[in-house]
Amino acid sequence: MSSLKIRPIKAFEDNYIWCLTNGETCAVVDPGDAKPVLKYCKRNNLQLTDILITHHHSDHTGGVNDLVDAFPGVTVYGPQNPAIQSITQRVKDGDNIKLSALGLEFAIIEVPGHTLDHIAYAGSCGLFCGDTLFSAGCGRLFEGTPNQMYQSLNRLTSLPDDTKVYCTHEYTLANVKFARAVEPNNAALLNYKGWAESQRVDLKPTLPSTIGEQKAINPFLRANSAEVKHQAEHYAGKILPTPEAVFASVRAWKDNF
Repeated sequence: MSSLKIRPIKAFEDNYIWCLTNGETCAVVDPGDAKPVLKYCKRNNLQLTDILITHHHSDHTGGVNDLVDAFPGVTVYGPQNPAIQSITQRVKDGDNIKLSALGLEFAIIEVPGHTLDHIAYAGSCGLFCGDTLFSAGCGRLFEGTPNQMYQSLNRLTSLPDDTKVYCTHEYTLANVKFARAVEPNNAALLNYKGWAESQRVDLKPTLPSTIGEQKAINPFLRANSAEVKHQAEHYAGKILPTPEAVFASVRAWKDNF
């Protein structure tokens, strides 16, 4: 895997389509738009062999059909959702897949919350988690419950701290602004804010992050922090007896921030 490179292909306003390549073949994650992927593959003389889909939203799936047409035989992995008709290999929690052309293996983790069909791909090269875990944030709950998302995030944070986290949106600065409101005395978060701002001034991605970094700065992963609990209770106007309740309050606060 020494020759593997993981590069972001920008799409729409703030999406990243992650491209995993060995210089000859490649896989892409959540291609909402085919055009930038086709351009990237042509410019770098890459053969697309695999597509990984995390959930059904169109900004993650909209380019799949055109990519399948352009690269016949490409394998499209995705969740057990019949609405995503372009999937050729449907996967479920606990499955393992192998991208033979790249020599990569991924474990499938079901992470409902943002959507009910959401899955993540965890491998030695990193975690591709779609819209579940963001840098300093988490996905909005369009279909799932706060408890589902809390449990899903717990599953992701059980991965090793050095696991690289590749999510699909450049939301970091907005998330950090909210995180600072929730936990203003978090020194690691303040340091991270400065780093993220310097990255974006130079138009560089703030991703990937790591699981360990997110556990230190992300309010949605810090429901056991005394400060986060205090602030969440202040927002809710009541005592919050469990970490799940704290998480739900922080998520509601973010929705209205």
